[in-house]
Amino acid sequence: MNNVRLCAFDDLVHGGARRFALDDGVVLALVRIGDDVYAIGDRCSHADVSLAGGIVDERACTLECPKHGSEFDLRSGKPQSLPALRPVPTYQVEIIDGDVIVSIEGTQ
Repeated sequence: MNNVRLCAFDDLVHGGARRFALDDGVVLALVRIGDDVYAIGDRCSHADVSLAGGIVDERACTLECPKHGSEFDLRSGKPQSLPALRPVPTYQVEIIDGDVIVSIEGTQ
C-alpha cells in the first residue's frame, strides 16, 4: 500500500474541503466533518471540475460540485444527485499521531 501524509489533522477546517495534488498525478479533496476525514477524487465525474471548491453537507456526508450541483457521498464516491451519473474514487484515511495519512492504492 502507498500511504501518503497529506497534512496535520488540525490544518483541516471543520466542514471544509481542501485540494491536494500528489506527485503521481492523483488529485484529491480532503473533507473534515468533526473528528472524521474523508478523501475523495477531486474531479467531478460529470463536468471535470474541482470538487474541493464545493459545499460540504455535514449531515448527509456529501460534497457538492460547485459547477452543476451534483452531490457525491464522501464514504462511497457515488453521486447522490444529477447531473453526475458516475462515482468518483474514494481513499482510505487514517489519523496517526495527529497526521492525516491517505492510502492511494486500494481506492474504493
